[in-house]
Amino acid sequence: QLQAYGGGLVQAGASLRLSCAVSGRPLSTDSVGWFRQYPGKEREFVAGIRRRTSTSYAESVKGRFTISRDNAKNTVYLQMNSLKPEDTAVYYCALKIGDLILSSLWNEVSYNYWGQGTEVTVSS
Repeated sequence: QLQAYGGGLVQAGASLRLSCAVSGRPLSTDSVGWFRQYPGKEREFVAGIRRRTSTSYAESVKGRFTISRDNAKNTVYLQMNSLKPEDTAVYYCALKIGDLILSSLWNEVSYNYWGQGTEVTVSS
């Protein structure tokens, strides 16, 4: 089970940290991705992290967002800095049982489980 939380309403330029808490299995052997969805649009990849912490980011968030993991807490984080109004979306975390190759992190069909989503709103 995955639970995503930490969303909220912030002004442009602010920061938020999203958390994805995993329960029911140890996180250490799995890959995790963050995706976001705009109203009426398909979900899009934001960031992903492999078992051994190598990461991948969408071009639109590179340099602003950082994905990290704390296996002891069974949690993956998405630190979002310099937020822009276009970052406004519902953010979802997803878990792949086992490891993914780096080039597969972006593909939502690679994942086995999804969290319920947390809403991020960035005002201008």
